[in-house]
Amino acid sequence: MKRILWKISAAMATLGVVAAALVTLNLRGEAELPAAETLVLSPALAARGEYLARVGNCMACHTTQGGAPFAGGRGIETPFGVVHSSNLTPDSAHGIGAWSSAEFWRAMHHGRSKDGRLLYPAFPYPNYTQVTREDSDAIYAYLKTIPPAAEPNRPHALRFPYSTQAALGVWRALFFAPGATGPDMAQTAEWNRGAYLVNGLGHCTACHTPRNALGATKDAKAFTGGLIPVQNWYAPALNAASEAGVSQWPTDDVVALLKTGVAPQGSVMGPMAEVVFRSTQYLSDADARAMAVYLQALPPHEPAAAAAARPPGPALERGAKVYEQHCAQCHGEQGGGKPGAFPALKGNRAAALGDPTNVVRVVLQGGYLPATAGNPRPHGMPPFQHILGDDEIAAVATFIRNSWGNRASAVGTIEVHRARERRGL
Repeated sequence: MKRILWKISAAMATLGVVAAALVTLNLRGEAELPAAETLVLSPALAARGEYLARVGNCMACHTTQGGAPFAGGRGIETPFGVVHSSNLTPDSAHGIGAWSSAEFWRAMHHGRSKDGRLLYPAFPYPNYTQVTREDSDAIYAYLKTIPPAAEPNRPHALRFPYSTQAALGVWRALFFAPGATGPDMAQTAEWNRGAYLVNGLGHCTACHTPRNALGATKDAKAFTGGLIPVQNWYAPALNAASEAGVSQWPTDDVVALLKTGVAPQGSVMGPMAEVVFRSTQYLSDADARAMAVYLQALPPHEPAAAAAARPPGPALERGAKVYEQHCAQCHGEQGGGKPGAFPALKGNRAAALGDPTNVVRVVLQGGYLPATAGNPRPHGMPPFQHILGDDEIAAVATFIRNSWGNRASAVGTIEVHRARERRGL
């Protein structure tokens, strides 16, 4: 009996030590909150905050379709359940009306809410922790100027144990440490500004980096591409010329892609089109160029080329027929497209990615460039989800990926079915 009691006591002591360690790890770097507000709000500070909120694309997640701006409630699907974005309006009951600038900074920098709860990293505080206090204060000042919305925050719908603060505490202890990296004195001021925007407010690694089984980004593989489970698109590698690398582009073309969504070498679609539409088109010329300079300087990391067996003749023949009937009128019989209107598929690196998800998504739901000040009336591609069956979409995707010099793996009907199922198409 004494032995059992001793084991229970030892286990409880061990749990106590672990719990204490988790608390310590989750409070590291946090200072005591000031007793009174010290920030002086001003129109100039709010205007700067509005710009920074656009850079961070805050409205995209914190606004539902047809809802009040920044009122929250948008469901963000994760492999662990649904996280609902919070109300950021200055409503005192449901928003941040009762928050101080220090409490807002703590959420941005430490991932902790006003009441002390740990926040889920669907809110990308692992990136926002690099945002300066001055920029956080500016965003806070802007949010205090928007109309308050009495919209209650919706509870998350996460599976056990991911729904518990204890599980989140373990995750943070393993994968999160607050703090900015600081400038690299070996680089130019422009490069450092680009690094700050890309890795902080821009949170580009949140999509363009693979994640582990617990949803944390694999930082050692930053920018090497990753599947976006929220939208079921593949975010291509930003450091690989075969995917979405821009190291060999003229810098002005990278700036054009960020600000207009189009460049001589390619255009944006899917989730990136929304990013350009809501966020990067509003970048100042200097900030857009800084981001371009940083992205061009990423250390190259070309993925190992997988040997792709040539698809069987019948699949290519069927794909060719579908292409001739539905695609050739815009993209050309030889895949050359129409400059300024319809992209070329010949030599199109997005069409020949190792992961065919994006090709399937475009055929299913269409391809739409963002309407921007620099490209206000872009051409679009209609969806074919109600016209073509899974076998036809698989065949035409396979044909595109293996014609006019393109070479990539075949697409199976199961991949098309999964794409439909994931988005209810």
